[in-house]
Amino acid sequence: MVTLARRLCKLFIFFTLFFLSVRYVHTYPLPMTLEQQQILIEISDKLGVADYELLYIGAMTAIDLIVAVALYALIMKIWRIRRRNSAS
Repeated sequence: MVTLARRLCKLFIFFTLFFLSVRYVHTYPLPMTLEQQQILIEISDKLGVADYELLYIGAMTAIDLIVAVALYALIMKIWRIRRRNSAS
C-alpha cells in the first residue's frame, strides 16, 4: 500500500510539473508576430506538414514534456539526497 501511495505521489508530481510547464513555459510572445507566423509556415512546408498549427502544438508539447521530465528528475535526485542525508 505504501508503494502505491509513493507511485501515485510521484505521478501527481509529474503531472503537476507538466501542467505548470504548459502554463508558464513560452517561447513566443502572445500573439505571435507575423514574422514568426511566416517562419512557422516555412518550417512546416520544409517538413511537409500541411497543418502548421498542429506542428506548432506538437513542438510546444514536446518542449513542455522535456521541461517536466528534467524538473521531475531534478526533484527526485534532490529528494533522494535529502533522505540519504537525513537518515545519517
